[in-house]
Amino acid sequence: MNNHSTAGERVVLAFDFGLKRIGVAIGHEQTGIASPLTTVIAQNNHPNWEAINSLINEWKPDALVLGLPVHMDGSEHEMTILTRKFGQQLATNFRLPVYEIDERLSSYEAEEQLKNRGKLLGKKTSINKKNKNKIDEIAAQIILQDWLNQ
Repeated sequence: MNNHSTAGERVVLAFDFGLKRIGVAIGHEQTGIASPLTTVIAQNNHPNWEAINSLINEWKPDALVLGLPVHMDGSEHEMTILTRKFGQQLATNFRLPVYEIDERLSSYEAEEQLKNRGKLLGKKTSINKKNKNKIDEIAAQIILQDWLNQ
């Protein structure tokens, strides 16, 4: 664990949990800025704990943020339960606080950002397997930025 964890100075990793991919972002409370970091590819619909452990060891976060998927009306569904289970595993495995935040529309917003970046570069960006990883990273960034802004 880090020792730069005085209030407002924590390093935070955020996760956009999925059964195939888990987007990861990093941010700092002091700067209030979140950045996409990477996408962890799941193994047989299970988190790749070795890869997640490597990220935790490399970045030494003080806290973790988890995007919680819910229906548009705020009600929970199967992915909400699986995401909460992932959050409990994170807390147990790494002994770090895990904060949940509503992630409604974060993947949609990430896709729109990726398409807009392509337009700025004069490219038409279609969503394919190659940039789905990028979408997950951006979704994690959006989740973390929302949390930092609160």
